[in-house]
Amino acid sequence: MGSAPARVRRAARARRTARRLGGLLAAGAVLLCTAALPAAAAPAAPAAPDYPAAMSIGTVTPATAGENGTVTITGQVVNAGREPLKSAHVGVRAPLSGKKPLGTRSEVASVADRSSPTGTDGTDVPGIQIQLGDIGPGQSHDFSIPVTTADLELSRPGVYELAVDVWGTAGGGHERVLGIARTFLPYAVEATPKQTQVSVVWPITHAPELVAQTMPDNDQTPVLRDDSLATELAPGGRLHRLVTTGAALQNLTWAVDPDLLDTVYAMTRPYRVQKPNTAGESARDDNTVPGAGRDAATAWLALLRTAVATAGHEVVSLPYADPDLASIAHNGAGLPGVETALRKAATAGRLTTEGRLSVDVKSDVAWPYQGWLDRRTAATARTVGGRLVLVDGSSIRESGSLEYTPGAARPIGEGQTAVVADPTVSGLFQSDLKTAEAKTSAVQRFLVETLLITRQMPEQQRGLLVLPPRNLTGDTAEALATAVQKAQQGGWVAPAALHTVAAAPADPEAGTGVPDGYPQELAASELSAAELGKTTSVQAGLDKLMLILTQPQRVRGPFSAAMVRSMSTGWREQARPGASYREGVQKYLGNLTAAVRVPDKSEITLPGDNATLLISVKNDLNQAVGNLELRLVSTQLNRLNVGPAEPVVLDGTTSRTFRFPAEAQVNGSVQMTAQLWTTGPNPQAYGEPVTFKVEVTSVASGVLYVIGGGVVLMVLAGVRFYLQRKKHAAAATDADDAEAEDGEAPEADAAGGARHGGEGSGDGTDADPASALDDADRAAGDEKVGH
Repeated sequence: MGSAPARVRRAARARRTARRLGGLLAAGAVLLCTAALPAAAAPAAPAAPDYPAAMSIGTVTPATAGENGTVTITGQVVNAGREPLKSAHVGVRAPLSGKKPLGTRSEVASVADRSSPTGTDGTDVPGIQIQLGDIGPGQSHDFSIPVTTADLELSRPGVYELAVDVWGTAGGGHERVLGIARTFLPYAVEATPKQTQVSVVWPITHAPELVAQTMPDNDQTPVLRDDSLATELAPGGRLHRLVTTGAALQNLTWAVDPDLLDTVYAMTRPYRVQKPNTAGESARDDNTVPGAGRDAATAWLALLRTAVATAGHEVVSLPYADPDLASIAHNGAGLPGVETALRKAATAGRLTTEGRLSVDVKSDVAWPYQGWLDRRTAATARTVGGRLVLVDGSSIRESGSLEYTPGAARPIGEGQTAVVADPTVSGLFQSDLKTAEAKTSAVQRFLVETLLITRQMPEQQRGLLVLPPRNLTGDTAEALATAVQKAQQGGWVAPAALHTVAAAPADPEAGTGVPDGYPQELAASELSAAELGKTTSVQAGLDKLMLILTQPQRVRGPFSAAMVRSMSTGWREQARPGASYREGVQKYLGNLTAAVRVPDKSEITLPGDNATLLISVKNDLNQAVGNLELRLVSTQLNRLNVGPAEPVVLDGTTSRTFRFPAEAQVNGSVQMTAQLWTTGPNPQAYGEPVTFKVEVTSVASGVLYVIGGGVVLMVLAGVRFYLQRKKHAAAATDADDAEAEDGEAPEADAAGGARHGGEGSGDGTDADPASALDDADRAAGDEKVGH
């Protein structure tokens, strides 16, 4: 008859078989929608009130089970309904696939998509229950339940569903399943000879903090828009956790924003922080406060330098301030200076990262926002030297007939290679995994996804890219690191640097088509053409300011960096702070430009026809200015004329009054314009013109000038007429003497000659007075114009 233990084992197997059969029948009933379900199963798509128990799995230990092992599952049950849960108890379901593991990624996805209990989740393992008792509405109860792999009846190495459920009564009635939670379990996996090379991009980025302003001291003390970065750099802060977590990984690829390094380096010295609502003001002691992150910044920078210097690690330098390539590609086409700014950002990024971290860096990587690539963005990526482009797999899709996961490297033309991240694997780490339940879910899914990828083509090694978001949180980073380490320990994953994965031979079956379109939901968060236009226009104003400064380097560097920061990808998730930052840059440049100006003038009274106009120029900058001239222009030169332009050279925080001689012709009001101009081969108007009126008084009447001028001309004409007559009289006397001497009397000729000479002789004696009068009349007429 056999021993008692044997009979017990046979009975247990019989009960499990019966329950398994019941589960299968239940699943069939669900699919056919005909018969009622047995107590061990649940409806496929029930209403939410039917499952008032919200279950979660906190830990699975170990994450990968071995033969004859025990798996302990911990979690929590929460009564999310309105009725008490009576006699609640937790069980573990043996998967229906126990004889056959989940063989494809689509099967895993199907299990993950279930939202309520079904017969396809398996049946409860007999004799394994954790009693919870009654749970009132809103109350919770933790559980920890161990189960052996033998009880789960896992038969072959592979991937299995692992589910726990809670049973009891709610609102009266019979005992039933009240809720379920699922995860996945790799089982009895052996190391594979062709491990999947997994490259993880580890972003060290932050929205820009340094502003264009510096303090007006000799050290140009840097100024930050706020001091939130100090918290992130301190122990427990986001960036601190990223560095400490990443340092423990192998062959990690650090993607670093050089602007963040510059900011942290600035914080290792004394720095200031803007007070709220002072973004566009010049930095002063009264609108800034001392920064508090010096110690944290110093320690963090040293920690990062040590981490990136670890053997096998790779450092990728993003362009300086991580400009938003997609926004620029879509909305910045044709804007002057954009392409030049991008090229400079790429060069500055490499030099800054190498200098701050003292390591060799790669600067041939472009990372569009969220890894979405279209043709215009790819072209912009080439501008920054993006030979490798980090791409989300949702952007470059695979052929529908492809039955395996291809390698990450894809040639896309123009000398570029897209390194494509698997969208499912990377998607596990896009949100902030704050809870133990969220972390465990992501880790277990990562393990089974990468295991199935490796087992798809075990004889061929492939590369896999994991691309988390730029704002990777500390909790999510820890979950990702745990997942990679456990997969590495399992023997089917080998960590690899980005350039190693990118250099792998491309799979000819892999998708390489770059789409023309861009998702509308991503386009909604882009920097607009207007915003980019305002940012690039700052360069023109900056160039003009540079012309007049004697120490342009104090302004050029901070402003050039601030312009690139205005286009940072970091503003995608912080639209309002980004707008405030850009407005602050523009307003500050306007304030600096307006600091050298002609103060407004009120109406001036100018006594007399010759006087002096006094015009002031003020320099509120802390440095001297030059290469300027002050021009004073009258709108009516025939009424009031002034002297030539005056050169302007002013020391810092001084003003000077310039004297312009003025000559007035008539009384009355004349509008004047005072304008600063730059000097040099291409003079430009500088600043706003200042217009004012000059009231001219005490100038003699124009009629008197006409009369006086006429009298003078008449006197001159009379004198000349008298002299001419005297000359003709002398000539006549000589003629009479000659006639008397010759005996001839040419009266007619003499008379005619006299008449001719008196009316219009060739010496012009009659014409000159007339011409002079004509001139006088014209002068009088000119004076009357506009009088």
